Amino acid sequence: MTMRMDDGIGLVSQPPLIPFTGYTDPQSAVSQLVSIYERNTNFIRENFKRYMQEGLPAKHRIRACYPAIRIRVDTYQEVDSRLSYGHVVEPGTYMTTVTQPELFSDYLMEQIGLLIRNHGVPVEIGESDVPIPLHFSFFGEEYVEGVYGNDPRGNALRDHFDVPNLAVTDDAIVNGTWAGRPNEPLPLAPFTAPRVDYSLHRLQHYTATAPEYFQSFVVFTNYQFYVDEFCQWAREVLKSGEGGYTALVEPGNVVTPAGPDAKSTGLPPVRTPQMPSYHLMRDRQLGITLINIGVGPSNAKTITDHVAVLRPSAWIMLGHCAGLRTTQRLGDYVLAHGYVREDHVLDADLPPWVPVPPLAEIQVALEQAVTDVAGLADWELKRIMRTGTVASIDNRNWELRDHHELVQRLSQSRAIALDMESATIAANGFRFRVPYGTLLCVSDKPLHGELKLPGMASDFYHTQVTQHLRIGIRALEKLRDMPPARLHSRKLRSFIETAFK
Repeated sequence: MTMRMDDGIGLVSQPPLIPFTGYTDPQSAVSQLVSIYERNTNFIRENFKRYMQEGLPAKHRIRACYPAIRIRVDTYQEVDSRLSYGHVVEPGTYMTTVTQPELFSDYLMEQIGLLIRNHGVPVEIGESDVPIPLHFSFFGEEYVEGVYGNDPRGNALRDHFDVPNLAVTDDAIVNGTWAGRPNEPLPLAPFTAPRVDYSLHRLQHYTATAPEYFQSFVVFTNYQFYVDEFCQWAREVLKSGEGGYTALVEPGNVVTPAGPDAKSTGLPPVRTPQMPSYHLMRDRQLGITLINIGVGPSNAKTITDHVAVLRPSAWIMLGHCAGLRTTQRLGDYVLAHGYVREDHVLDADLPPWVPVPPLAEIQVALEQAVTDVAGLADWELKRIMRTGTVASIDNRNWELRDHHELVQRLSQSRAIALDMESATIAANGFRFRVPYGTLLCVSDKPLHGELKLPGMASDFYHTQVTQHLRIGIRALEKLRDMPPARLHSRKLRSFIETAFK
């Protein structure tokens, strides 16, 4: 342990500083990140136990900092123009802080390996000057209740330990609004360690499953019917051993492994979480996560804000929508290729004038999946599916207002469907550089007198949900077979970008 005086804090106790060291082997670099992170979080936890037992003198702070990755590039490097990530855009010093490197080991190995290969210089691993908050040094079922309790000597907990600091926890990098201090390294990754930690803890809170269970291919839905169908299908494939899946994880971290006689472990949560998640696991997180996000763009933004830090390979929306064309029938599919964004929850982060383009890789996979599952192709496929613009709004009961102006705007936009979540999920995918797509199912036609009523809904759901879900799963399995560099579209990247995807 080292100690130093800080005029603003008093005595600061820290583990010895680990300086930056160059690495040309990604595995060794990640191992060093793990070593620094484990040492520093253990230091905080051990001193917290001491604090709880003995207290600490006034003006005595315990501190340990996040590990960091740094690279120095002196020349413009010509790289493969087909690549959308894995290289910096110009000479300079780039750095990012890192949390839970074991959780992100595959991601870090890929990103560090690309940097070394594309620039021919070592990647440096060392200790940053960004403190790890006490709350973020605990994992799983362990947590700190609050920051306002007093120790035996009358000092508040936050006087002795760093706590989450919103001043360094934001989306400035992904929003393109980051403005560094003079001589500060440029961002290397889209999220800093405090921002990642913030979301990892929120994921556990909202979904009742631990972050390590989340898979790289994500389905968002807004109906429990899809959850029931997903879990039933997952149990079937686990019993049969098909698809290479290894386990199903449900809220409360209830784990059902593969095998015909497998027994579940864990206990469901006492209360249903706000947005329960279900994970059909596969090696290297290449399975499928399904999240029931409930209704509305606020939920859609909240969950995608947090899932994004896990850097998923793709996410899609499978849900229901209002069909806006007389030729549509209940049960028809809508493949979104554009969005009218009247959800408003992202206006400050991604202004409505920013177009959210369709991604060819996702669009093709979804269309091929409809063909595979429904057995229709080419001209015949048009009988059950339309490709067009989806409008997302923030008022579920828009029908109860004077909707003439809304109907006029929908007509001008050529929208073919209306929902509450799809544009939000697509826009946040665009903002966070996560490949996105939407396949909706027409469940009502309010402009044509077919409202979503209980009796109609139940008949429709029982006949259509199974096929819709299988189409989504089939599409994600097709995307999983693609090389990551091809799946991560260049449309997601600006001309000023971080090297990490």
